[in-house]
Amino acid sequence: MRRREVLKCLFDIAEACDALAEFVAGRTRDDYVANRMLRSAVERQFMIIGEALRQALQLDASLADSISETRRIISFGNRLIHGYSLTDHDIVWGVLEKDVPVLRREVAILLEDPGP
Repeated sequence: MRRREVLKCLFDIAEACDALAEFVAGRTRDDYVANRMLRSAVERQFMIIGEALRQALQLDASLADSISETRRIISFGNRLIHGYSLTDHDIVWGVLEKDVPVLRREVAILLEDPGP
């Protein structure tokens, strides 16, 4: 059984992925660019994902075998925090469309089978 702290981090990632899906449902990239509040909400969820994944990996490095692109995910969150002025809306929207669904599926599998 995975440690409780690791499961909490995974749950937080799943919740952030679900929030992202909810925030952008029925919206376009142009809607995202035009809406400051939406951009802020989306970026906040990516920051949560990056930090929760960083903490989870510190507690259980084997998660890197089950979650694609862990370093890239953490780096993306850090870039939004520390390089906020360089945020590229096309990259953020691309991650929303392509990468978040994959991450959500991978985390769901880990939460369903809590492992050793």
